Amino acid sequence: MKTRALIAAIVGCAVFSPRLAQAQSPWLQDRRVGEGIGIRTGDLELHPAIAGQVGYNSNFFQRSEEDSPPNNQIISTAMLQVIPSLTLKTLGAQRRADSPGSPPKVDFKAIVAATYQEPISLKSGTGSEVSEQRDVALLAGLSANFFPRSKVGADVSVDFTRQVQPSNSIDSNTAFDRDSLRAGAGVTWRPGGGLFSWRLGYELRLNFFEDEGFQELNNIQHYIRTRGRWKFLPQTALLYDGSVGFINYSTDAQNGGGPIQARVGINGLISRRWSLLGMVGWGASFNTADSTGVASSYDSLIAQAEAKFFIMPKGEPGQDAPVGLSSIAAGYLRDFGNSYLGDFFQRDRGYLKFDYFGGGQFVVTLQGGLSHVNHPDIFFALPQTGLRQGAFSENRIDVGLFAEYRTSDTIGIFANLGYDQNISKKVPLVPANTVPAGQTVPVDDLSFQKFTAFLGARWFM
Repeated sequence: MKTRALIAAIVGCAVFSPRLAQAQSPWLQDRRVGEGIGIRTGDLELHPAIAGQVGYNSNFFQRSEEDSPPNNQIISTAMLQVIPSLTLKTLGAQRRADSPGSPPKVDFKAIVAATYQEPISLKSGTGSEVSEQRDVALLAGLSANFFPRSKVGADVSVDFTRQVQPSNSIDSNTAFDRDSLRAGAGVTWRPGGGLFSWRLGYELRLNFFEDEGFQELNNIQHYIRTRGRWKFLPQTALLYDGSVGFINYSTDAQNGGGPIQARVGINGLISRRWSLLGMVGWGASFNTADSTGVASSYDSLIAQAEAKFFIMPKGEPGQDAPVGLSSIAAGYLRDFGNSYLGDFFQRDRGYLKFDYFGGGQFVVTLQGGLSHVNHPDIFFALPQTGLRQGAFSENRIDVGLFAEYRTSDTIGIFANLGYDQNISKKVPLVPANTVPAGQTVPVDDLSFQKFTAFLGARWFM
């Protein structure tokens, strides 16, 4: 069970944890959805909020149907979540318009938020074990942009997150909870009134796993990042971004690396209702062998493309909602990233997204994607299985719907639906040549499907 918890949890974390972490609280991620009128405090505005939601999770531990009974049965749960948050930031454009004067020399934002989660098992005989999975996720961040409208500016940011994620095991001691600290700083040059800009910055990431069984995955990451933009038309710009990274783990059980990537592209309007984004480049992970003397490295194309149709384009009169926000988009992303299962993963993802903001009262965000994820040959030592090797791939489906009706400027009633499915082959736990003749190679089935549904209300300012 411990082995299965490790393998399945790190696959989910390495590829899809950002989306899963954001799924239950979109108002913390998107200011267009989350912020209200705020409370002015001098040159800053305060945005307090609290939300509560109840719901259902069809497969709390993300288990496979095929190998579920008798010990790994799929467990559905009722869910209760409470999400308070507090944001402090410089005055928004509307309040600045009411207070004539020079724009602020510093754009500042700070946020603290928490998510308390109480799962209630709907499977007889598992109530106490599931209730032990109650936990609190945390988010705290601060960012400041100095002289954002000057020829030369600077920015600093720091944030901390505690992510809560159960593994396939019902034992709360094998949950994949982790703490991440990120800090960064950069300098931006904007000659020519902002038509051209270039930023050079540094970023530090620290990732720590709370369960002792996963602490060999603790890591520190350094990145030097740069990006540039040349706005050669009023609404169109040439883009560049690149980065060089250094990844080191706390033990030799996992290979570190030095990922490098660079892309060029274009982004802009091609009409009042259509915009296009296209980026293409190359990336390499440059993983270095530690524990086994063998490493696998990514070395291939990276790309992004998106076409967006604005339902309410900018400049269209008679719209009550913020113009330019309601849209339909279709896109494709090819990228790679650091993986806790092997040295890296490669992802190709196509997606569709619909955003609608109507009359300042009704908000709908619907998105879905299909991803093909490749994991390379894997060479690393696990105490439970010895040397593990063999490339494999996954196909992932994700769908999310968030809809909110705002009964007033400070009250919203919302629904949040999600569906996730991993369509993957069974993965061998040990090399086939290590299994005696006549015995079956042990495998792990990483496939699962999960449906979540939440209904809630929130108060926000």
